[in-house]
Amino acid sequence: MIAPDWDDLRIFLAVARGDSLSAAGRSLRLDPATVGRRITRLEDGLGQPLFLRSAQGYRLTEAGQRLMPHAESAERAMAGAVEATAGVAAGLGGQIRIGAPDGCANFLLPQVTAEICDANPGLEVQIVALPRIFNLSRREADLAIAVSRPQQGRLAVQKLSDYRLSLAADEGYLARHPPVRALADLTAHRMVGYIPDMIFDKELDYLAGIGAGAVPLASNSVAVQLMWLRAGAGIGVVHDFAMPVAPGLRRVLPDAVTLTRSFWLIRHEDDRRSDRMTRFCEALSQGMRREIARLEALASAQ
Repeated sequence: MIAPDWDDLRIFLAVARGDSLSAAGRSLRLDPATVGRRITRLEDGLGQPLFLRSAQGYRLTEAGQRLMPHAESAERAMAGAVEATAGVAAGLGGQIRIGAPDGCANFLLPQVTAEICDANPGLEVQIVALPRIFNLSRREADLAIAVSRPQQGRLAVQKLSDYRLSLAADEGYLARHPPVRALADLTAHRMVGYIPDMIFDKELDYLAGIGAGAVPLASNSVAVQLMWLRAGAGIGVVHDFAMPVAPGLRRVLPDAVTLTRSFWLIRHEDDRRSDRMTRFCEALSQGMRREIARLEALASAQ
């Protein structure tokens, strides 16, 4: 049996996380055929198969599952070595991928991360804006922002900030339609919101909570919902921090509908030992709190 080196293990991890040679090749910037040859070489060296091949992709064998925590440990050790040799004085560097729901990704993270990158020229930030829960164990992202605190998994979790949401509509829409003086009046209006069976977190089921009924205009994207509202298509729930980009929006029933939710920052438990990740998380947390406060203050002045 030949002991694998780090280059073997990083390819193994990419295939295990991507479930295919093509996905691993894209993440490693290698040809899939090269990835396949390297996996075969690793399996030959270890004397046992690490993956079950099928039309559905690559699945870990029992031996592959046993190797996985050791490969991840080697990954953390290599990241720590790079961090130690770079030095704290050099500032943050390397690539960090953040997974976030699209409201946060569209209206908060660009400003916050741009400021962090201005202070750390060697840093590369990737934002994955998807309305779903990210799987950090598969390294879909280095960090994730969620609207609910996770209840399981080896994760380090910290609260970023509370944020507010309001029922809102474009002023042109409100001028053309019957007034809304009570929640019951919403039944006479077209509602904009999430596709019911694509709500990935109960904290996002805003309209059901206020008894708004059917949602004729629905999307899994906050950005699409906001564009409908800006176009005067109906009434919906909007993040207060998004309202400054849509100055024509006006709050509806502000005394009756006031929603508060929280953003949570999630990372691997093992990453707590990384000074680089800890410093980035602190800068991200401070920046998020400042930006939410700034944008909500602007929204209140509209």
